[in-house]
Amino acid sequence: MKKVIILIGSYCSGKTELAMNLAVTASGAGRRTLVVDLDRINDYFRMSDHMDLLTEKHVDIVSPTFAGKGVTQTNMPAAVASAFDSDWDLVVFDVGGDQAGALSLARYHQDFAALPEGSLEVYDIVNVFRPACETPDKILKLMGELEGFARQRVTGFVNNSNLLNFASADDLRQGYEILRETSDKSGIPIVHTTGRKKFLAEFLADGRDAKYIGEPIALETYMHRSWDTFTHAKI
Repeated sequence: MKKVIILIGSYCSGKTELAMNLAVTASGAGRRTLVVDLDRINDYFRMSDHMDLLTEKHVDIVSPTFAGKGVTQTNMPAAVASAFDSDWDLVVFDVGGDQAGALSLARYHQDFAALPEGSLEVYDIVNVFRPACETPDKILKLMGELEGFARQRVTGFVNNSNLLNFASADDLRQGYEILRETSDKSGIPIVHTTGRKKFLAEFLADGRDAKYIGEPIALETYMHRSWDTFTHAKI
């Protein structure tokens, strides 16, 4: 059965990085994989900078930012329809972390509703070091707003707490404590804890309650600041 995962969350919470990792891993396991990029506002971390990598990994992409792919803002809805009509094993929707991003998802509400029961998951990607995500109450408030605009209900939290180049296992520990309380308040499970391999391993060695960790995902770092991408470009 086709698996569809929607990634929502605050701006710069790490949705695109996770989308890249999920897609590359699935494709590497032989699964037909599609990523739908509905993040219209974030040029700081751009999936389109890694088009060659995704193509090399046999991941298909629908995004209005991919020049040369024949996808524009005007024919984007028709391109997204392939996520529901074609025979994919995994489809990942990367949604912008604001009202506009969530609303761009809502237009496909009927398509999501028609999916077989159990095939759709909606993950709220949480980095407790981002604005509006520092406390359980703030996380739930933002989640409720995004759910309303997107017309979808969150089925699981992902602890993706980090401080970018200054990341450490302590970031995941802090995220664990905040999301444990958030999960208990909302009844929504924590489905994944993600992080760079060495930090994730250190965190997991603590022996914390697996109920508030979910399935760990060691992330490869694919996304970089646009400035980093520019300064490392070959001339």
